[in-house]
Amino acid sequence: MIHEGDLSPDAFGDEVDEICNEIHEACAGFGTDESRLLKAVGGLTPDTRCKVPIRYKALFDKELKKVIKSECGSRDFGKALQYLAVTPDEAECDMIEEACKGGGTNTRLLSTIIVGRTNVEMEILKKNFFAATDNDLGRLLDKELGGHYEQLIFNCLQAAEEAYDEDYHTEELCKEDVIAFYKMGQGKWGTDEKGLFKLICARPAEHLVNVNRAYADEYGFTLFKAMEKELGGDAGKAALFALGMKLKSSETVAGLIHDACKGFGTNELLLTTALIRYQGILTKVKEAYAEEYGKSLEDTIRGETGGDFRQVLLEVVATADTL
Repeated sequence: MIHEGDLSPDAFGDEVDEICNEIHEACAGFGTDESRLLKAVGGLTPDTRCKVPIRYKALFDKELKKVIKSECGSRDFGKALQYLAVTPDEAECDMIEEACKGGGTNTRLLSTIIVGRTNVEMEILKKNFFAATDNDLGRLLDKELGGHYEQLIFNCLQAAEEAYDEDYHTEELCKEDVIAFYKMGQGKWGTDEKGLFKLICARPAEHLVNVNRAYADEYGFTLFKAMEKELGGDAGKAALFALGMKLKSSETVAGLIHDACKGFGTNELLLTTALIRYQGILTKVKEAYAEEYGKSLEDTIRGETGGDFRQVLLEVVATADTL
């Protein structure tokens, strides 16, 4: 998701100044007015988030993210506000750093940021990550990852998805890909993960939708179901996420949110990053979530979280309805 616009001071308008002043007043004096703060920050749209941090710095000579961290800390509530207090691109860079810190990589979180991007989005991410951290994203992940999971992630980093061309992505190529997927998966003793990853990442969504349908006609179940049986571990989950984002993005993000909330104990970090990362499509995600899991996304958030953290997540979801 790309967020662009005029970021010159004259283009910010009164609304941005009002938001900045509301945040500043919520943090002023002794004790933070968390309710007021979460409403102001939680109500930011992706486009407004590109403007508010710049304007806040100009008005008060302070970095908004640092102010939020100082006032709210870095637990679930504070972390959510910090992601919202920077541009969407910078937030994704912060999420990657969060996934890579400590003694082991959080592959589930990392996959949701790296996987499922367009070529343009990937190039923007790599450029912004270097600008924000002075680190090359590929070199960082080369140190962090290994095995089949690394192969999948580096296929994504290459930003080599083909542009859809009806003269090239023909019915004949569709049939060839159906056979190729079968031979590398179900039809092979030992799955060819490298070949499957390459094909999933290279083919455009419009073509893979046709392949998915043709695979079901030929073998009795969809390509996605076949890949669920063939692929496992972190690499398999990431590959299925990549395929799902091309075949049915809203349902795939709904499944991601469900995974963050199912079982004993909520994965608060995954839930937070999913809602913020995919805020631009949350309206459709909400529909898919309700249809698949029989309850509203808002009710799930209310049941799985509490306090100010719950309220800021609900603000993110409510703001998505205004986009």
